[in-house]
Amino acid sequence: MPRRRQPAAETAARGSRRGPKPTKICPACGRPFEWRRKWARCWEAVKWCSDRCRAAGGAPAWLWALVIGGIVAGACPAAEIEIATPVDHQVVQRSSQAAGTLRVAGRVRDDDARGATVEARFVVTPDAAWRGGWAVAADGSFSGSLDVAAGGWHPLEVRVVRGSEPLGTAVVPNVGIGEVFVVAGQSNSANHGEERQKPRSGRVAVQDGKGWRLADDPQPGASGGGGSFVPPLGDALVEACDVPVGFICCGIGATSIREWMPAGTGFIQPPTLRGRVRQLPDGRFASDGRAFAMLCERMKSVGPRGFRAVLWHQGESDANQANAACTLPGDTYRELLEILIRDSADAIGWRPPWFVAQVSYHGPEDPGSPDIRAAQAQTWSDGLALQGPDSDSLDGDWREGGGRGVHFSGPGLRRHGELWAERILPWLRTELDTPEQR
Repeated sequence: MPRRRQPAAETAARGSRRGPKPTKICPACGRPFEWRRKWARCWEAVKWCSDRCRAAGGAPAWLWALVIGGIVAGACPAAEIEIATPVDHQVVQRSSQAAGTLRVAGRVRDDDARGATVEARFVVTPDAAWRGGWAVAADGSFSGSLDVAAGGWHPLEVRVVRGSEPLGTAVVPNVGIGEVFVVAGQSNSANHGEERQKPRSGRVAVQDGKGWRLADDPQPGASGGGGSFVPPLGDALVEACDVPVGFICCGIGATSIREWMPAGTGFIQPPTLRGRVRQLPDGRFASDGRAFAMLCERMKSVGPRGFRAVLWHQGESDANQANAACTLPGDTYRELLEILIRDSADAIGWRPPWFVAQVSYHGPEDPGSPDIRAAQAQTWSDGLALQGPDSDSLDGDWREGGGRGVHFSGPGLRRHGELWAERILPWLRTELDTPEQR
């Protein structure tokens, strides 16, 4: 059977079978990419190297020219620049409604760069001024900070200069100055919802332990592979504040507050699941501290006052347990939550605000625990925490499995995000209106 004749357009697009494949420069990441067979009939129209880069598209032409030119220059062996912070899609907590401080650090890979200086500019407009003048240390490292306008995404351009001569340039394409939140608790704070969510705004990001990325579910750092309330909450905050929003997600499914305690914190009633606790010689139980250490490490990763608040959503694994001996009394829950808030503040060196939700729902036959709900509400009246949403109110079709489950359905996740926004936004506006935040 004769071979199918290859269309002329396909042959022209990729060149001869044995010759080099055509390449293009991706306008999102600045890297070259080669022709692929799946693009044979549309190579002329292909712009992006991947779906992720296509999702970041739509920026003005001057910005892409800056990004591509900066990355190419930064790759020059004569003055290669490695930017350690910020990273792409990182959100930096703003210090006022209009501005924030952006820390810039990295290394110049060039022995001849000794005696040179590093400058940077946050490119909100094409004519953004170069600032900095930070010295390059003997090991090539540099660091400094810029006071910049809130907003984003905007590129950060960094260059090394000697006198007035630029030696090399590098760019971080997408940096935001906005709002950052830590999310912790159990499964409904993590990725156990029925339907994965995705931000619509393109301005919601999440820290993944190594860097930052857009906050499509599942959220890195939290347990589960399903959906979360993070994307809809982020979109609601972006719409209200017009700045990028970032999250640091730490939730662990099925955890009791007892498992979140600092190592050695004792209690009489064991949790239903004992993987993060140990029994003491006197018969009491104590946390092994792993969840607490993880939470503190994640909070410290963005530095002092590097996030706005902690969003705490937990309580189901302490309320109305099948083994009554594992049910935690409300006054003990309140006591342990105070230890968690106080000791984590000591560990990270500052006292962030905490929002505490009302959470104790198990299903239609067990819609909540008045004892645990009262303990959570007491943290608000005592001034220990701010009032979070009442997620126990989300029953019926808001829950998975046609209303039979404990986790949220797709509509339930979106409503859960709305409830968080309804609690956060009035407080946030007040915070931003105070003199020190202006």
